[in-house]
Amino acid sequence: MTIDLVFITYNRPEYTKLSLKRLLDTCDESMRVWVWHNGTDEETLEIVQSFQDHPSFFKFHHSIENKKLNEPTNWLWTHAKGDFLSKVDDDCLMPYDWANVLRKAHADVPEFGVIGCWRFPKEDFIPELANKKIRQLTGGHRLMQNCWIEGSGYLMKRECLKVNGLLRSAETFTDYCIRLANKGWINGWYYPFLYQEHMDDPRSPNTLLKSDDDFKRYLPLTARNFGLGSLDEWSEQLRNSAVVCQTANINPKLYIGWRGRLRRIRRRIIRKVEKIVRRNKQDNK
Repeated sequence: MTIDLVFITYNRPEYTKLSLKRLLDTCDESMRVWVWHNGTDEETLEIVQSFQDHPSFFKFHHSIENKKLNEPTNWLWTHAKGDFLSKVDDDCLMPYDWANVLRKAHADVPEFGVIGCWRFPKEDFIPELANKKIRQLTGGHRLMQNCWIEGSGYLMKRECLKVNGLLRSAETFTDYCIRLANKGWINGWYYPFLYQEHMDDPRSPNTLLKSDDDFKRYLPLTARNFGLGSLDEWSEQLRNSAVVCQTANINPKLYIGWRGRLRRIRRRIIRKVEKIVRRNKQDNK
């Protein structure tokens, strides 16, 4: 059973050198890595090109314009022929046996849609919350079920693409997973967790984010979207995200239609209030 996955790079040479090497080290002959490089950062580009002789480095695409999620992902999904599809971010270090574990789980559980690796450290796991969502399934596999998972380190059946189509314009991977869950597919994080080290987490030993100056220099996209202005705020956001993953309702109908719109409106209001509170705290320092 073959796996095609896209690895997207931009301007993080330090991360790219570690993450692409690790990813290729986890590959066997059934895995093909499609690399999409955004932008004109020469150091990152040179690092990517230095791996092109690796047998699992399958295809390279260079986009001068910085494309985000949808276009590189749809590029893979449109052209790849693998039984499974995946994406790995350039700020993540994959565990060595991740592909074999997830592939075996998919083979044993036909209902699995998108299952993947966990990116939060052990200290963020709260058993009294997570245990309510951990399911025992066919073949002894366990999964912390959720309507969506993060867009790195996952494995998705090709059949999901056939029923759900490509990513829609401006659609997030979260939304895509929710659409799948609403059609009966089971998504979530394989358990015991397969830990992918998220190097943009300040707790990672390989992080570049060691001070507020570092944070502003290497501002993560999610932090920019949330309007976060300091390393402490980013750390708090990551911890909160882990709690959300362990408590989110697994009923997909709560995230679509009028219920979904209501949740998004509520979330935007909360974010605006949080920004105002953070701004006031900074002004009062």
